[in-house]
Amino acid sequence: MLNILITGCAGFIGSHLCEKLCVEGYKIIGIDILNDYYDINIKKKNLEILSKYDNFSFYRDNIVNTDIFDRYKFDIVINLAALCGVRNSLNNPEIYFETNVVGTSHLLNQCVKHNIKKYIYASSSSVYGTNTKIPFSEEDIIDNLNSPYAVSKRNSEDIAKLYSRLYNIQTIGFRFFTVYGERGRPDMAPYKFLYNIWREIPIDKYGKGDSKRDYTYVKDIVDGIASSIFSDKKCEIYNLGNEYPISLNKFIETCEKVTGKKAIINQLGEQLGDVPITYANIEKAKKELGYNPKTRIEDGLFNMFEWIKN
Repeated sequence: MLNILITGCAGFIGSHLCEKLCVEGYKIIGIDILNDYYDINIKKKNLEILSKYDNFSFYRDNIVNTDIFDRYKFDIVINLAALCGVRNSLNNPEIYFETNVVGTSHLLNQCVKHNIKKYIYASSSSVYGTNTKIPFSEEDIIDNLNSPYAVSKRNSEDIAKLYSRLYNIQTIGFRFFTVYGERGRPDMAPYKFLYNIWREIPIDKYGKGDSKRDYTYVKDIVDGIASSIFSDKKCEIYNLGNEYPISLNKFIETCEKVTGKKAIINQLGEQLGDVPITYANIEKAKKELGYNPKTRIEDGLFNMFEWIKN
């Protein structure tokens, strides 16, 4: 049985991944700082779900200085802990670099110290910034970053590549494309739109509504992450998206259809830090990892809405 450390285990993607791997029989040690960027009770409920698994253990800890490696032996580290949110990073850039960059360095230093040879981690589609060539490919130049969050994620990729080269560690990174689903973050559009439309609260709409996002259902994402556990790749980056971007206007229409109510729109101008489109080329992940997202946006939002109501 593999022993796996999963950071950010109480979060949206982290809790789903922990649950999937617990069901599959891995021994999971999860750490999470439980910060209050969004409602900490959501994270506590996620931990309640995970607590029913005998092969899961939780520690409240910070990736910037954790000493969990001195207490447990790990075969794999999966780092999903991060400060997220493009807009918030514009106001608080220093804490993004502290968590996302310094935290990455500390974890990889611990991998070197404790002879852990596999490090899997979360990057973000934000690294593509304002690139205009679509769909976004892993081979694209990523110099058009548009937020401190994006810069912190590109830095984390560079650090992983460096440690792979210097210390012969397998590093596999994933650029996630707008993940949504049950347990989703309340600061993200899928949660806010579904909840507010259902409760007849106005939603903020930035710009004309022609910006597009490649929304990806969380269970498709965790299938992609899990597929890398037995990969023999030395140092790779993969896009994990859905390959079907939809406009903001279409997304709002779909949320209206799912909730059975009409959105009350608070029309605003373009948002600083936003990008016009995210669109994943996922051929590399399909070919090398067998990644195969199956969930249509209508079905995923329906599942998410049922979770919100309950």
